[in-house]
Amino acid sequence: MKLTHINLVAKDAKALAAFYQRVFNCAYLRPPKVLSGKKVSCGNGLPNSEILSIWLKFPECDTPFLELHQHKVMLDRDSPQVNEPGFGHLSFQVPDIHSTRAETIAAGGSQLGEITDFGTPDKPHLIIYLRDLEGNILELEQPFSHDEN
Repeated sequence: MKLTHINLVAKDAKALAAFYQRVFNCAYLRPPKVLSGKKVSCGNGLPNSEILSIWLKFPECDTPFLELHQHKVMLDRDSPQVNEPGFGHLSFQVPDIHSTRAETIAAGGSQLGEITDFGTPDKPHLIIYLRDLEGNILELEQPFSHDEN
């Protein structure tokens, strides 16, 4: 078995793709395309389904990839909360948690928690929770690096 992709349903897939490209250096895996027709509707169970589909590749990682879907007809919901059942968050290991936090906010994201050290005095492991441009929850992790000594 292999995890192939992670899907986020976006209000504005192009803007959300630009966010992930800017902050996390994602790149298009294939050109964006519109999915529609009988097979699409049959597969997802939504009649007359029409979806803008964008696939983004994470740096140095072919799979899983990030699949962004923008449905022509969408339901609205409140922003997800950290303690809700279901999909929780995307987690990224980053070399500099402070600069990635700042870049996330500059790109339209927002901060949920504070940078916290879950490591030990000799091996710090920093984490923080944020939201992307559309409110999806992100976790940034900066583990101890021998380069820091």
